[in-house]
Amino acid sequence: MENNFEINNQENENLNFESRLNLQPLQDNVQKVKAEIAKVIVGQNKMIDQLLVAVLSNGHVLLEGVPGVAKTISAKLLAKTLSLDFSRIQFTPDLMPSDIIGTSVFDLSKSTFEFKKGPIFSNFVLIDEINRAPAKTQAALFEVMEERQITADGTTYILERPFLVIATQNPIEQEGTYRLPEAQLDRFLFKINIDYPNLAEEIHIIQKENELQSRDKMSAIATIISQSHIIEFQELVKQILIEQNLIEYIAKIVLNTRENAFLYLGASPRASIAILNAAKGFAALRGRDFVTPDDIKDAAIPVLQHRVVVTPEREMEGITSNEIIKQIVDSVEIPR
Repeated sequence: MENNFEINNQENENLNFESRLNLQPLQDNVQKVKAEIAKVIVGQNKMIDQLLVAVLSNGHVLLEGVPGVAKTISAKLLAKTLSLDFSRIQFTPDLMPSDIIGTSVFDLSKSTFEFKKGPIFSNFVLIDEINRAPAKTQAALFEVMEERQITADGTTYILERPFLVIATQNPIEQEGTYRLPEAQLDRFLFKINIDYPNLAEEIHIIQKENELQSRDKMSAIATIISQSHIIEFQELVKQILIEQNLIEYIAKIVLNTRENAFLYLGASPRASIAILNAAKGFAALRGRDFVTPDDIKDAAIPVLQHRVVVTPEREMEGITSNEIIKQIVDSVEIPR
């Protein structure tokens, strides 16, 4: 019996449980990025994780929250930690599509029109108050957000990888705003709601601001991840494994949004693909080369909440899309 026990122990020692993908560099860099952002931002760990998952999943993000909850500064801090070309566009009611995409200018020396690229030609684009611009200007983002390319004057320009749009909007103030159409909302991987901080976080924010005095918050933030490494990490995330029963789990969740009596509009197949990609991003963030049901649950609400429409009756009762999606996720049986 003792000999058999020794043999079994030797066999267990020879088993290799190491990940098939080397995710350690990705994890190390992510932790460094979090540490840099934490120099300025207090709390909001869930939001920061979701922003990092969006970067890893090559998806766009819509940040929604009342003024003063660090929407813009969070995006700027994230951009600072990434070695990417950054541009910021302030959306206003008089903004034209050419102000974003660019315009053709006549060159007198050559007697030809030359295309001058707009601010959208960057790796990392921050759009402040996206719902302030009219529908025509918002529509200018459709092609670039989905296909990562721009067509102007019959010429197609492919944007350099990676390309990420982070947009902000205020859910309270509606005067002078234009509601984002469902087709545009569908192009955002995540919609992230940013809440007020709790008492302890509020005290910490005030203390930190008092310590910083008038010093520039951005100056102390170091650049952590290079452009080539971001592309490498995005390719790595695509290789993360997901079992067939978990693919079916995603499909059942999305199908339930289409059959739910509380929802006027359910999610499309693009939402299913978004959950898949985001779940892989969460798995990578946690150092795993395979997706678990928890990764899918964490991805479901930020992926689905802006892709479904609550029925008017339930909306009048104060029921939100978040609550309905959570009920759907809880009701779908978890694969074993």
